[in-house]
Amino acid sequence: MEVDDHVVIIGASHAAVQLMISLRQQGWLGAITTISDEPHMPYQRPPLSKSYLDGSVEADRLVLRAAETYDKLKVDFKLGCKVTSIDARNKQLNLDTGEKIGFTKLALCTGARVRQLDLPGSELEGVHYLRTMDDVKAIRQSAKKASRAVIIGGGYIGLETAASLTKLGIKVTVLETETRLLKRVASEQVSGFYKRLHEEEGVEIRLGSKVVALQGNSQVRSVVCDDDSHSGADMVIIGVGVIPNTELASEAGLVVENGIVVDQFAQTSHPDIVAAGDCTFHPNALLKKSLRLESVPNASEQAKAAAASLCGIKKAYSELPWFWSDQFDVKLQIAGISQGYTKAVVRGDASAGRSFSVFYIKDQYVIAADCINRPKDFMVAKKLILQQSKIDVAALVDESSEIKKLLINGEQ
Repeated sequence: MEVDDHVVIIGASHAAVQLMISLRQQGWLGAITTISDEPHMPYQRPPLSKSYLDGSVEADRLVLRAAETYDKLKVDFKLGCKVTSIDARNKQLNLDTGEKIGFTKLALCTGARVRQLDLPGSELEGVHYLRTMDDVKAIRQSAKKASRAVIIGGGYIGLETAASLTKLGIKVTVLETETRLLKRVASEQVSGFYKRLHEEEGVEIRLGSKVVALQGNSQVRSVVCDDDSHSGADMVIIGVGVIPNTELASEAGLVVENGIVVDQFAQTSHPDIVAAGDCTFHPNALLKKSLRLESVPNASEQAKAAAASLCGIKKAYSELPWFWSDQFDVKLQIAGISQGYTKAVVRGDASAGRSFSVFYIKDQYVIAADCINRPKDFMVAKKLILQQSKIDVAALVDESSEIKKLLINGEQ
């Protein structure tokens, strides 16, 4: 590393901020420049669909770090401009402003963008997607004059948005194409609980509903499904997943496969380019497979590995994925990835109240857990997954038995 070295970070995400901090901690002496197409300094994204949308937190409390932190790190920001191409051979970036920026090392923290639906009427006023701070600012403006909202998509973003709008006094309908909520990522018990939770709070849940059109003059007024049913709406939020931003990497000749392909050190197929966060397709030694994750903890930990690689240090990323979701008075904490489970067992009562855990079992091993208002279960679940030993399933679901007793030597 030399003083005249220059690392450029594309994106101002959670991964980007951790990467610049870790770079200095690892001894990077050269310049650091961060380029973002958003006009804002780096901010927290998880609260956007929750506390920022419902108004309990304002924009100034979303900042990831104080301005003084970036001054100490000596980071130069270029905000509100977009990288249009990467010349990997000559180590140069082309910006939409016409500017060209050279780099010694490059970090791609490009994140993901919303998946858009090609629907008649999608251009109407009051139709929104939720990904950025500016998206939520627009949703909040629509909410001021709305009495009815339709959420298209019954995933976590859709349900969090439904909860936030309900808190604002808006009547919400959630339209989900599948036969249950969260079908792709959760068990039937968890799906059933969230349907009950939202209905108890006044949200209308309509399953098996495929949206075919949005109607209105200039302003959206109703949502039409393929069974010709109509849901009245003063505003519509579409939440049907995200797409990783990989175009720059692909056009630069990097290997891309459901994300920018990196190794355990966050290294791309180019020796001087790393990537971290939602945009990456990466190996996980604990899960014994490669995957792409939309998770702040993953982005932060992977960024540490990326920073080390840029500094010539080998620091493998191998973390247990975990996630969370806040809806009404319920905090869901998720440990691990439940794909491939053979049995889902419940500790507590999923049919009543708002506190239980679902453990996903494969061959007597715990591979994941969804813990609803049960932080102690969540902490133990992470250890059970990591210890990778067979467990007594009967004891796991027996609430009269202390769950910590399932941990092996020294873990308690």
